[in-house]
Amino acid sequence: MITAIIIIAVVAVLLILFVIGIYNALIRLRNQVDNAWSQIDVQLKRRHDLIPNLVETAKGYMKHERGTFEAITNARSQAMGAKTVADASKAEGALGEALSKFMLVVENYPDLKANQNFLAVQEELTSTENKISFARQSYNDQTLFFNNKIQMFPSNIIANMFNFNKRDFFEIEVDAEREVPKVSF
Repeated sequence: MITAIIIIAVVAVLLILFVIGIYNALIRLRNQVDNAWSQIDVQLKRRHDLIPNLVETAKGYMKHERGTFEAITNARSQAMGAKTVADASKAEGALGEALSKFMLVVENYPDLKANQNFLAVQEELTSTENKISFARQSYNDQTLFFNNKIQMFPSNIIANMFNFNKRDFFEIEVDAEREVPKVSF
C-alpha cells in the first residue's frame, strides 16, 4: 500500500514538473517573440522619424509633387497608428510602396540627387530598411518557434490550458515589394 502511494506521488511530482517545464518554455518563447517585435518597433520608429527629414529636404526641389508628399505622409500616419502585427504589416507595406514611388520621382530631379543632406538622409533610411529586414526575419523566426511549440503535442495541451495564442507573422502585404525590380542600361 505504501509503495503504491509512493509511486503515485512520484508520478504526480514528475507530471507537475513536466507541466512546469513546458509552461516555462512557452513563457520563454512568448517573451522572445515580444522582444523580437520590440526590435522591429524600434527600427520602424527610426524609419518614421527619418521620413519627414527626407520629405522636407526634397520639398524645395520638388515643388510640383504634392500628391507624392501627401501619400507618404498619410502612409506614415497609418503605420505609426498600427496596433497589431497584421495592421503594422499592412501599413508598413503601404509606406514602403509610397517611399518606392517617391524614390522613382526623385530620379527626375538631378539637383536633389546631388544634395548632400538628401543623400545623408537617404543613406540613413536605406540602413534602417536593412535593419527592419533583419528584425523582421528574427521576429518571424521566433514566431515560428513559438507557434510550433503551442501547436505540437504534448505542449499544445499546456498551451491550451493557459491560453497561449498563435502569433501573426510580419509579412509583406504589398505586391510591389514582392516584384523583382527591372534594371535596364
